[in-house]
Amino acid sequence: MKAVHFGAGNIGRGFVAEFLHNSGYEVVFCDVMDSIIDQLQASKSYKVIQVGAEGNSESVITNYRAINSKTHEADVIKEITTADIVTCSVGPNILKFIAPVIAKGVDARPNEATPIAVIACENAIGATDTLAEHIMHPKCTPEHRLDDHHERARYANSAIDRIVPAQDPGAGLDVKLEKFYEWVVDKSPFHDHEPPAIKGIKWVDDLIPYIERKLFTVNTGHAAAAYHGYYHKKTTVYDALQEPVIMDEVRKALAETSTLIVGKHGIDEQEQKDYVDKIITRIGNPHLEDAVERVGRAPLRKLSRRERFIGPAAELAEDGKAFGALLDAAEMAFRFQNVEGDDESAELAKIMSSNAPEAVVEKVCGLTASDKLFPHVVEIVKRVQAEA
Repeated sequence: MKAVHFGAGNIGRGFVAEFLHNSGYEVVFCDVMDSIIDQLQASKSYKVIQVGAEGNSESVITNYRAINSKTHEADVIKEITTADIVTCSVGPNILKFIAPVIAKGVDARPNEATPIAVIACENAIGATDTLAEHIMHPKCTPEHRLDDHHERARYANSAIDRIVPAQDPGAGLDVKLEKFYEWVVDKSPFHDHEPPAIKGIKWVDDLIPYIERKLFTVNTGHAAAAYHGYYHKKTTVYDALQEPVIMDEVRKALAETSTLIVGKHGIDEQEQKDYVDKIITRIGNPHLEDAVERVGRAPLRKLSRRERFIGPAAELAEDGKAFGALLDAAEMAFRFQNVEGDDESAELAKIMSSNAPEAVVEKVCGLTASDKLFPHVVEIVKRVQAEA
């Protein structure tokens, strides 16, 4: 069995590849970063270290190869034609760049082979759908090849949940991450044959409740702690959560998202409360030292329409329910400007300094004047601009 994985960063090596390796797959890493590909090509193994309150454990990853997809595209295409699965962890904004090569690989597969499973492992709702749209765009797949495309590939959305902190300097290929994990995948695309055999995946018929529960609890809580922490000059998420004011803000934001999740998806109220408590313990794990700047990076994406603050706040606003703590966190995200090493924070500063508040909200948050949340976010932007 063979898996082609795009993105040889910490999530790719430490989370996805570990699952695939433990399930008996040979993993072919594809990346454009010369340094990481060179390291993988020069090493026969690396370690994944799981960190928990009760101690650490290690596993050794072997049986992999690595290809530079920038310089050896033809080799990547060839691997996809004979693989069982394609996964990726490249970031939602990079999906459009890996789509053309995946499209060529899929198109070269024989129809009588088992369709290749394509699963995007990104922190975004419907990331595999987004990747599939790019792959099936006329620029990537000719229209006359779309009718039987489903015989060559099946696309399954997934929700991943595992905290991978900044790694220790000099760690090389080894990856440190938390012991807790969840990888939930939609099994409906495989209605006529078995889904790929990957140990640890939870296959479900309806993925949306899992995706929203995770995004609006783990990601909302983690980012809220980071942005409030950055504003209050805290170093790590752990440090931030030791401050009662910040802990209170995070809990209030998660109380609001819990109202949405319980009401929308019928999840038991106590179950969601227990989930929130578990998440706060996880993001505040002192063994996972996570800098607030690292967790807060890419504020433009995190302030976008379907993301962790604006997404749930917009739905709550339409339902006439409370969303104030989510907007408090969003305000802190708007203040996350010109942070060293983060291009999006510099771009946010430019947008904030050169646009009227209404235009900022439309451009950054994807809201329009017809959204009930719109005037509330405009007020936040006005306040942040006035203090700049």
